[in-house]
Amino acid sequence: MTIITIDFEASCLPRHGRSFPIEVGIAGDGIVRSWLIRPHDCWTGWHWAMEAEALHGLSYARVEAEGLPAATVLAELVAATQGARVIADSLIDQYWLDTLAMAVGAPTPFRIDHVATLFDEQGADEAQIAAAVEHADNGGAVRHRAAGDALWLAALVAHLTGREQPMPVLMAAQ
Repeated sequence: MTIITIDFEASCLPRHGRSFPIEVGIAGDGIVRSWLIRPHDCWTGWHWAMEAEALHGLSYARVEAEGLPAATVLAELVAATQGARVIADSLIDQYWLDTLAMAVGAPTPFRIDHVATLFDEQGADEAQIAAAVEHADNGGAVRHRAAGDALWLAALVAHLTGREQPMPVLMAAQ
């Protein structure tokens, strides 16, 4: 089964208030793609943390001006991950997928597995995990943007599973 990695950037972490997704990126099977998400009307009044903005470098004005409607992002994300197993390195990514789906009145389209589940399935020990992390760190992915973080995780997963990954093709990145 194809594995696609996913990462979301958000307005803030939920511990700082009501948080909504502002960018989602995927990587795997030779593809890297990201979408900026225009804030949905139902998220009006939710929190925006300057700490999060400093980390990912995306301003509210930029995601509002350049982001795609939530329904468009969700539809394209579902199409891009069709038939794949979707993996993230943070449990909170499922929350942001749920929040995106909820905004457009759709059921959550798929479950996101945590990479630790894959570690367990592979019987990976600490040394193998550390080697996979080092491999991903050396891959040159730009971190704290959704596509870069998804690409980093895809490199980690490929190293851990021994699956050769074709060179990624950047598609419609925002």
